[in-house]
Amino acid sequence: MSGDKPRDVASHGSVRSEPKWASWTDEKLLDLPMRQLGISLQSPFLSGQIEQLYRELEAKRLRFRPHFWLSNEWFTPDGIPGIAIPFYLAHPRLVKLELAQMLEVEGGTPEWCMRILRHEAGHAIENAYRIRRLRSRQRIFGRSSEPYPKYYSPRPYSRSFVRHLDVWYAQSHPDEDFAETFAVWLTPDSMWADRYKGWPVLRKLQYMDGLMRGLGDVTPAVTTTETLDPLSTLKKTLREHYDRKRNHYGIERSSFYDPDLKRLFSNAPAHADKMRASTFLNRFRREVRRKVAGWTGEYQYTIDQVLEDMIQRCRQLQLRLLIPEEQAKLDFTILLTVHTMNYLRSGRHKVAV
Repeated sequence: MSGDKPRDVASHGSVRSEPKWASWTDEKLLDLPMRQLGISLQSPFLSGQIEQLYRELEAKRLRFRPHFWLSNEWFTPDGIPGIAIPFYLAHPRLVKLELAQMLEVEGGTPEWCMRILRHEAGHAIENAYRIRRLRSRQRIFGRSSEPYPKYYSPRPYSRSFVRHLDVWYAQSHPDEDFAETFAVWLTPDSMWADRYKGWPVLRKLQYMDGLMRGLGDVTPAVTTTETLDPLSTLKKTLREHYDRKRNHYGIERSSFYDPDLKRLFSNAPAHADKMRASTFLNRFRREVRRKVAGWTGEYQYTIDQVLEDMIQRCRQLQLRLLIPEEQAKLDFTILLTVHTMNYLRSGRHKVAV
């Protein structure tokens, strides 16, 4: 697909009437079937991001241009040289709903959105040129036929993979490894040769550089504009969609952190007049969640589930605050970070793909 503007993307100056659901409460909006949203890619935010991706591909002298459509999440289907974008990015009201339901908006800032678009473009260009069939690609990254995991246990300190998206996503599957490596290679001013100097992953980046330079003047072999699960065909309500999504990114409940909570807080009668630990944790819940998410790269929703379990355990154990609040905030933040990293490393808590 060629051209400077993506399909169905209007100019930034376009004036569009607001949909009737834009003023609805969350409860009312959640009962709306997704296919009745009536939205499209014609939004200033999305058109600007897609145009930026096209400029970056042009700067690398690639002819390839992916096509786009709205769906329930980010994905690039096998064999299709195009990218599905989550519906909520098409309207500010849906961004607010996503934030309320999932505690964060994946791709909701220009920088974050571009990181994901570059990653998905890596999948799409593999489809466009059938790169997965190349023996050299299979030798460097592995085979696409490897089983695709529902969850994976990352190795945070591995230098055999690039670091682009959060939670060490390149480690989840050979296809994700390729897409993440492509994204780093495509990113303007990424200085990948210097950043990854001496790392085993540099071999992958050098291979990517040579491969893409060789495709610069080559017309894609696959040019279909086929889509999969476009928004207009999705019958689930928004409530059903978010119930499923939260379940996917949830955790297996446990109380193995009780000993640490008891070291930080106390249920001794002598401290019965102190603030309840559950009240204390609720007060800075949002702050600590964001901080730990920033440090670990873990989903805020997952961290919030851990926090909820901790708050419940504090309530059940009748724990109370022992030390000054500022010191307790620091100690608890460290505690939550350590537990999150332990989940990732041990496999007790695996990252959802």
